[in-house]
Amino acid sequence: MLTPWGDLTVSDAHVHFFSYRFFSLLAAQIGPNETAASVCNRLAWQPPPAAPEELAALWTAELDRHGVSRAVLIASLPGDEDSVAAALSAHPHRFFGYFMLNPLAPGAADRARVALAKGLRGIALFPAMHGFSVNAPELTPIFEASAATPNCLIFVHCGVLTVGVRKRLGLPSPFDMRFSNPIDLHPVALRFPRLPFVVPHFGAGYFREALMLADLCPNVYLDTSSSNSWTRYQPAPFPQAEVFRRTLAVVGPDRLLFGTDSSFFPRGWHREIFDQQLTAMTEAGISAATAAQILSFNLHRLLA
Repeated sequence: MLTPWGDLTVSDAHVHFFSYRFFSLLAAQIGPNETAASVCNRLAWQPPPAAPEELAALWTAELDRHGVSRAVLIASLPGDEDSVAAALSAHPHRFFGYFMLNPLAPGAADRARVALAKGLRGIALFPAMHGFSVNAPELTPIFEASAATPNCLIFVHCGVLTVGVRKRLGLPSPFDMRFSNPIDLHPVALRFPRLPFVVPHFGAGYFREALMLADLCPNVYLDTSSSNSWTRYQPAPFPQAEVFRRTLAVVGPDRLLFGTDSSFFPRGWHREIFDQQLTAMTEAGISAATAAQILSFNLHRLLA
């Protein structure tokens, strides 16, 4: 893709795969008369094809349109990992796959092992959403299964957690921020030093803590996804360029992953987020070599 540094490969480390089953699971939370189609109508979004392979084809065409090489697809509700597995099977050289897991649910460790055996490579944990500490003993078998799987990582959402689709549907979001501090990951990352951990959105409001964690643990990565509206919580104006400068000063260029947090159609790939981040990276004075690492190379080194 053409960038301010020339023609560079771009891979997106953060795309939510809002499948037909994803909307069906949401519909079940609303009420017995809701369906995937009715949920999409409420949201004024394009209903996805029933077959996840067809949705994967839509994403492939969308990435082609923007010149994006590969993307991580995230199954965004527990129980939807098979949708992303089907997308990977249909397009094995175009996508990587993560899946959301509630580690407190019965059979969580077994579910994780099955999903990893199907080729998914990231376990997405949302401690505030599901009400657990990332240090809880129930997570040890999950970390062990991940550590035993080549090119596997743990994705941990920290900081402020808002799920726009739930808010628009009027679904409750009783998220417990007591479990959202990146510092909670410190003993876990030390215990599994060969297992990569990814903290998205620069820590989503816990920027200082995310940098402290990454500084102490070389197996911790940050991703750049979303509009990073958490910067409004900073005590002074905090432009995205400064976020990139400070992150690179602490973490270096090897552990920062570009992402958009794209999710639904008809919007598709969130080009505006990409353009905002390019502007911020340019203002931060990032070199072509560093831009290439952030935009694609670091992700491929972890997962390919």
